[in-house]
Formats: sequence, C-alpha cells, structure tokens
Amino acid sequence: MEETLSLAIRNALDSMGASEVPFVLEWPADLAHGDFATNAALAASKSLGRNPRDIADELATLLRESLAGVAASVEAAGPGFVNITLTRAVVAEAIADAVAKGADWGKGTVRAGERVAFEYSCPNPFKEMHIGHMMGAVIGEAASRVLENQGARVLRDTYGGDVGPHVAKALWALRRKGIAIPTTVKEVGDAYAQGARAYEESEESKTEIDLLNTMLYAALAKEDQERDEEERALLETWRHGRGVSLDADRVIWDLLGTSFDYVLHESETTQIGKEIVLDALARGVFVESEGAVIYEGEKKGLHTLVFLTSRGNPTYEAKDIGLAFLKEERIGPLDSSYIVTAAEQKGHFTVFLAALEDIAPELAQKTKHIPHGLLRLTSGKMSSREGNVVTAAALIEEVIAKASEKNEDLLIATAVAIGAIKYMILRQAPGGDIVFDSETSLSLDGDSGPYLQYALVRAKSIAAQSDVPASAHELPDTTYDIERLLMRFPEVARKAEALIAPHAVTQYLTMLASEWNSFYANERIRGGEYEAYKLIVAGAFVATMENGLGLLGIPVPERM
Repeated sequence: MEETLSLAIRNALDSMGASEVPFVLEWPADLAHGDFATNAALAASKSLGRNPRDIADELATLLRESLAGVAASVEAAGPGFVNITLTRAVVAEAIADAVAKGADWGKGTVRAGERVAFEYSCPNPFKEMHIGHMMGAVIGEAASRVLENQGARVLRDTYGGDVGPHVAKALWALRRKGIAIPTTVKEVGDAYAQGARAYEESEESKTEIDLLNTMLYAALAKEDQERDEEERALLETWRHGRGVSLDADRVIWDLLGTSFDYVLHESETTQIGKEIVLDALARGVFVESEGAVIYEGEKKGLHTLVFLTSRGNPTYEAKDIGLAFLKEERIGPLDSSYIVTAAEQKGHFTVFLAALEDIAPELAQKTKHIPHGLLRLTSGKMSSREGNVVTAAALIEEVIAKASEKNEDLLIATAVAIGAIKYMILRQAPGGDIVFDSETSLSLDGDSGPYLQYALVRAKSIAAQSDVPASAHELPDTTYDIERLLMRFPEVARKAEALIAPHAVTQYLTMLASEWNSFYANERIRGGEYEAYKLIVAGAFVATMENGLGLLGIPVPERM
C-alpha cells in the first residue's frame, strides 16, 4: 500500500511541476488523522514558490482522483500536510491478507540473495557468561531475524577470547590449585577471579602470569611434536577450560533461542592477525614505537592503539584484523558483516575499522559495528575481576523463579521469564543502558514481554472457542482502529531491517497489544454483531503477534 500511495503522490507532484522533490509518507500519531500522512506539500513549497497549504489543497484534489476506490478521504491539514484514510474494503482486504499469509505475513524480499554474517554474544572462555554477553545475544538474535525476514541468508557467529591475559590469569590460578583438568565453568570462573586479583596485588604473580601468557601463545604457534611436556600440559588444561566454558554458554544460548553456525576463537585469529599487521607495517600502515607496533589514529582524527606488544603478542585489535579475514575465508563471500558488542568498545572498533580500511578497504566497508548499552541491576554494574559478576545464568534463574510463583508449570514459567528478559532489552534502541527490574519485567499491566504473550494467548483462545467460521462476507461500516495498526506490520518489519532496529517491532507490538485489549473490552467478539469478521480481525492479530514475537525471539506459551 505504501508503494501505491507513494507513486500516486509522486505522479501528482510531477503534474504540479515538482518532480524532484523528496517527500515523506508516514503514519499519523493519532489514528483519527487517517491511515497515512505526507509532507509533500511542505517539501514542494520552496521549489514551487507557493504557500504550502495551497499546495496541500491542490495535492489533495489530485490524490482524490488518482486514489478513487483506494482512499475514502484525502484531506489537507495543518500548515501543509495531507492525510489519507483508506476505504473500508481496502482495509478489510489487508486484514484478510494477513490471515491468509499466516507465517509469511510481514515478510519481504529486499535482502533476497544477500549473505550476511552476524557476530554477537561473544562470551570469553574461562569466565562465566555475564549479563552483558546475554544482552548481546538477545540483540544479535533479534537483529539477525529481522534481516532474515527480508530474505537475507544470515550466518551467525560468536567469537571468544580463548587467549590473552584473562586466560593466563585463569590458567595460573588453576595451576596453583593443582587443577589440571577443569570440569565446571564455576571452577574456571573462580580461577579467573583469583588470578585477576593476584595480578593486581602481587608483582611476582603478575610476572608469572605474563610469562604464562607468552608461553601459551608460543605453544599454540608450534606443531605438537615441537612442544615440550610443560607446553602440552598447559594446552591440555586450556582445552578443557575452554570446553567447559563453551558447554555452559550453549545452555544459556539454548534458553535464549539462539544457536551459531560458527564458533570462532581468538586462538584461530592470532597468527593471521599478526602476519597481516607485520605485512601492513612493511607497507607503512603501522609504525614501530618502543618495540611495539602501533596504528597512529591521529591521522584520521582518532587515538593511537597498539596492535602488537613489545613482546610480539597481538592485541585485540590485531586479532580482529585476523578475524575479518578469517570470516571472509570461512564464512564468505559476504555482502555484510555485523558485529554486536557493548558500547564501551566503540573506541576499539573505530580504530580497528580505520586500520582495516587502510589494509583491505572492501572488507572494512562491509564490516559494521552495532554497539549496545549496559544491562544494569539495582546494584549497578559489577566487575568479574572482583568475582561478583552477575552471570546470565543467575539472572535467568531468578526471573524463572519469580515467574514460577505465578505459574508452577516450568515450561510456561521459563517462556514467560525469557520473554520478560528479552522485552526489557529490546524495547529501546540498542545504544542506551537498561536498568532491569525483575518485578516490573513480569508485569501483565503493559510494557512487558508477558503483557504481549498474554494478549496473544487470549486472542488465540477466543478464536478457538468460537463456533462461527471467520468470514469477511459481512463488514461493519466503520474500520476498527486495531485494523489500521495491523496493516502497518509489513512496513514496521521492513523498517526494522533497514535500520537494524528490533526495538521498532517491540514498540509496535506493545501498541498493538494495547489496542487489542481495548478492542476486546469494547467489542463483543463471540456472540456479538459481526462475529465472523471480528474473528478475521482476531486471526490477523494472532498472525501479527506470532510473527512479530518471532522476530524478537520471544517465545509464545500455549497458556498463561
């Protein structure tokens, strides 16, 4: 419908002598103002040298003619807007189309044929997954789904830091405890916390951990026959620690409804990144400084970062260079590569992408960083260095326990809890911080995941209990407000993809659920007038909510 209206507006502007004028077609904030509004008259006023209200009057007249049978009314409004209200028949046709398409309602093709990599969550082995990585998983999965909904082939990957100082700290502590084969994620997490404290408090421990870090890099760079007994033992502990960490991460990912096509590790990118940086050093992209290899970001208005330390070890930035090339080789060819991380890493990604642009411009152009804020509890952000990090598992368990107080069925309580957590993360744009309150998140009074789930469950129940077959044979004279909102879903889904903005879907579904509750309260559905058509509306609501919640990865319980 948006295309039909946009074409009619463009043709009208052409006939008025304003062919190149850009305009906006949008939904009015108030449904009383119609189904669509355009600023075309305001946009054309400068080009035509006329009063925008006069242009709006003329534009409205032209559109009434060209949209006969489509628009019930076209009216000039305000200083130069034009409001368009669709006919009853057109609206009813769109509602019936939603029911007929079912699971395909809201899907598009603008990304058809594209291959897209989406990197998110990225918990580090040797630590328990914390709520920040859970937040990234929720955002990344939803963003992946809105791209898939428009036809993209999305390849999900997660990237963990299985080498580096934090790993050396955990391995050092495991050695001190005499643990050669760690078996639980808590065991390696506690070891990391102990090693991190020791690194800060003891120069001797700091030296030992730094040497262990260098030893791990060296051992990984060798063939097995070249390694000595100590290196083999170190790698055995390292492999088991990484394995139990990944197993624990998969439990959380399963609960969140996400899985990855590729699980990548820093140990795979270390040598690649180092070689690329050294090659770029020879070409003048990097420079040496006090034994380290650095990128002088000042030449692009950025800050300087180290890519290879004075010990020759690659930093996060060098490993990300290697990762970009590894993805293209292992996952590619790619049209786009998105990376979801906390906003506190924006500085790192800005410099990394600047360096990558100097090394491989095409690769840098297709790589895009999506930063998100922090997930804070009432106690604020916690640090894993202190050993009191808020883990994803702990938060999920807490919310499930609270949901179980209202419903003893564990499957339903889990679905409600996951919906509550995801909604709180996805209701706003990714950049801002979120304060999470478990009580508010489970409310059924609005602005929550359970509120959306309950509205859908109730609508499905109503449709299932009616003996009257749904039909659009007999229509009420007046269009229900909920119908006007339902019609917007395909465009909401498209805009969510265009902006990589799952929160647009969340906000729309919240408004839609509220309107459904008003419709249910004010209109007798079962046994009332126009019951058959109201069941069509209910079916369209069910299809829209199911598909919308599916885009967000919010589960739909059978009952609540």
